[in-house]
Amino acid sequence: MNSRRLFIKNSTIGLSGIALSKGALSAMRSARDVNKIHIFSKCLQFLNYREMAGVLAKLGFDGADLTVRPGGHVLPENVETDLPEAVRTLKSAGIDVKMIVTGINDPDDRFTRPLLKTMADSGIRYYRMGYFDYDKNKSITENLEEHKITFERLEKLNREYGVHGDYQNHAGIRVGGPVWDLYYLIKDRDPEFTGIQYDVRHAMVEGGYSWIIGMKLVAPWIRTTAIKDFIWRQNSKQKWVPASVPLGSGMVDFNSYMEVYKSIGTNAPVSIHYEYDLGGAEHGRIQPSMNRELIYNYLAEDLKYLKNLFAGFL
Repeated sequence: MNSRRLFIKNSTIGLSGIALSKGALSAMRSARDVNKIHIFSKCLQFLNYREMAGVLAKLGFDGADLTVRPGGHVLPENVETDLPEAVRTLKSAGIDVKMIVTGINDPDDRFTRPLLKTMADSGIRYYRMGYFDYDKNKSITENLEEHKITFERLEKLNREYGVHGDYQNHAGIRVGGPVWDLYYLIKDRDPEFTGIQYDVRHAMVEGGYSWIIGMKLVAPWIRTTAIKDFIWRQNSKQKWVPASVPLGSGMVDFNSYMEVYKSIGTNAPVSIHYEYDLGGAEHGRIQPSMNRELIYNYLAEDLKYLKNLFAGFL
């Protein structure tokens, strides 16, 4: 366990006791004026809307990147009633909602139109799409040609409702893992309505040193970004696998990332993802085993790290 994590684990700081220096507070204000920092709400699904709003306000987040998908904070079948309620509740505590995470990958799905309309009516601009798989019985090119049609059809809906759909690059063998395949899918798409939620952690897992080429390739379509860190470690079967860790304690080269990010010039919201051990909260568990105050300390530390990083580059 690294020293930073040991510090957090041994800390007794509660929500009411989070203290920052004048310099850190100034850095946070500077960062807040540039890019709104949201939290991917999967790690807070043990809280209702009002509880989550209070926690995020005390921690200093700008917004919530709500899970609006099966098993999420908002269920697709209840989106027309629950999403507006969630947005109102969060905004009443000063927490914005500029982005959401969905499972949308089919323009003909019965929940697609209601979800897009409701998010538009609620003032939400960005949504993360669901994932696409590669059919092993077809060539890579055949797969991409089929998915390309789906992207085109989804963009028509995005344009109709005035929203923006982003596809996240995610480590693994699904569409988006190598990043270059996303360029093939979106090179003819309008970046005002269709783009990429760039995830630097997953890009570096798959890209090693070459991730920066992929990021520059798709840069015109990067609107939202997901932030997290990782290390390589051996699992119980002695297989090397990427494992998420608190920001700044892993292998992500944030300085190189920020140089490219700065050149893109996007002002879209940023989402911090918490996918390291939070007693199951990182998986959306309703009853995590970790003490809530300790969870909140982890959230606060990563938020502080990202705001200081932004302050140094933007």
